[in-house]
Amino acid sequence: MNIVKNGYGNVSLWQHLSDSFVRLFWAVSLAFITAVPLGLLSGYFSKFKAIVDSIVQFYRPIPPLAYYALLILWMGIDDGSKVTLLYLAAFAPIYIACVAAVNSVSQDYILSSKSLGANQKDVFTKVVLPACMPDIFTGLRTAMGFAYTTLVAAEMTAATSGIGWMVIDASRYLRSDVMFVGIIIMGVTGIIMDGGLLLLENKLVFWKGKD
Repeated sequence: MNIVKNGYGNVSLWQHLSDSFVRLFWAVSLAFITAVPLGLLSGYFSKFKAIVDSIVQFYRPIPPLAYYALLILWMGIDDGSKVTLLYLAAFAPIYIACVAAVNSVSQDYILSSKSLGANQKDVFTKVVLPACMPDIFTGLRTAMGFAYTTLVAAEMTAATSGIGWMVIDASRYLRSDVMFVGIIIMGVTGIIMDGGLLLLENKLVFWKGKD
C-alpha cells in the first residue's frame, strides 16, 4: 500500500506508530510506578488514603480532554503535555484497582501470617502484595486501554504526527483509505498490547485463581 511505502504527511507510517507508542508507554510506565505504591499504601493505611484518594476522586470524573487545553497552555503542544495527559488518564484506574485489591485481601491470610510471627512489613510484602497482583494487572490493562483512547484524542487536538493525528488529518481531506488504515492499526495494536499484558500476567502471577 502507498501509505506503508511513503507514509502520510511527509512522515513515515512507522514514525507515526513510534511517536504514538513512545508517548503511550512513557505515560503508562510513569503511572504504574507511582499509582501502585500509592494505591497499596492507601488501601493499607486509612490516613494515607484520606489524603491521596481525595485528590484522585476529584479529577477522575473529569474527562481528560476537558483539562487538556490547560496542559497545552502550561506545557506547550510538545510531548510533555501529551504524556502528562496520558499519565493522569492512566493513574486513576491503576490506583483504584490497587486500593480495591488491598481491601479485598482475606483477613484470614493476614491474621494467620501474624500468628506465625510476621511483622507489618512481612505481611505487606509477602501476603498483601502477592494477593493484589491479579487486580494490579487488571488495573494496568484498563489503564492501557483508557490511555490509548485518550492518546488518539490528544493527537487529534494538537500534534503533527501519530496515528490519531493521521486519522483526523486524513478526514479533513476525505482520505477514507488512510482513515481505515489508521483505525485498523489502532484496533490491532490495542489487541496486541492487551494480549501481551495478559500473557505477562499469566507468567508472573501464576498463582492467580488458586487458594
